[in-house]
Amino acid sequence: MARRARTKPKQDEDTRGDGAPRRSASVGAARGIWSGSVSFGLLQIPVTLIPAESRSDELHFRLLDKRDLSPVRYQRVSASTGEPVEWKDIVKGYELDDDSFVVVEPDDFAKANVKATQTIEIQDFVPRAQIDAAFFETPYFIVPQARSSKAYVLLRDALAARDAVAIATFVLRTREHLVAVMPAGGALMLEVLRFGHQLKDVADIPLPMPEATAAAAPSERERAMAERLIDGMMTDWDPHKYKDRYHRDVMKIIDEKAKTGKTTEHHAPKAGTVAHDVVDLLTLLEKSVAKSSRAANDARPGPKKAGAAKAPATRPRKGAKRRRAA
Repeated sequence: MARRARTKPKQDEDTRGDGAPRRSASVGAARGIWSGSVSFGLLQIPVTLIPAESRSDELHFRLLDKRDLSPVRYQRVSASTGEPVEWKDIVKGYELDDDSFVVVEPDDFAKANVKATQTIEIQDFVPRAQIDAAFFETPYFIVPQARSSKAYVLLRDALAARDAVAIATFVLRTREHLVAVMPAGGALMLEVLRFGHQLKDVADIPLPMPEATAAAAPSERERAMAERLIDGMMTDWDPHKYKDRYHRDVMKIIDEKAKTGKTTEHHAPKAGTVAHDVVDLLTLLEKSVAKSSRAANDARPGPKKAGAAKAPATRPRKGAKRRRAA
């Protein structure tokens, strides 16, 4: 087992690479980070936001000096002099094209900040299917405060009945955000959205567009086979079905090394293959469908393969025996 260096008692805060304090990701994970109200017409629904992401299983490591395992600290050093710079002497600057900087002071940021109103102001309702998944950024649960449950349920159920999403704005800390409010199970969820300018235009991406040449267009048989493959692998969404194997194995390795000082291989190396050109698309689809069918058949209870069962005996037609004898 690796020897642990003598360090100060662990505190609730880590230190970022820039030297600024950073609270542990698990601190306050179940606490509300914002309180205010959802403005729904003339209704004001008092609510609290709680992060929907669970970060309790995140891996956190410290950089250590391998000679004595003492934690490594970072210094803020001037690029011109090489001397350390104190926090009080550091300012934020925006770099221009000519390699010059515009210094932006805290008061300048304050002038750009939208005044916090403690309100999630609904502006529009849009069909849920029209919002591309690329716009979704960070999820939060909206929790009703005391005596606002009825209005909360009303908004939740009305959105579910119309399969709609409420588009709203609100200020979190010092920044105004565009958000979507939508039903999620028995709760309302607020999803911070990216603004339109934060996403690249799909027209700028080299993708096969509808006006592709006839030679590149899949045939009807190929489309049908691809849909058959999808149908054969279709199932209900279960997020707990998919496991973070990397996190699991790293924790196993840490436990092994803490106990024995050694680690073992958890996965056999595999030689990956990269397809640079898919020539016979139909053949590959047919093989994929057959493989998927076998996997589904093996997972089905009872006989492993349908073909393993004996075919039912058939009664010979009248006269068949007489003709064979002749």
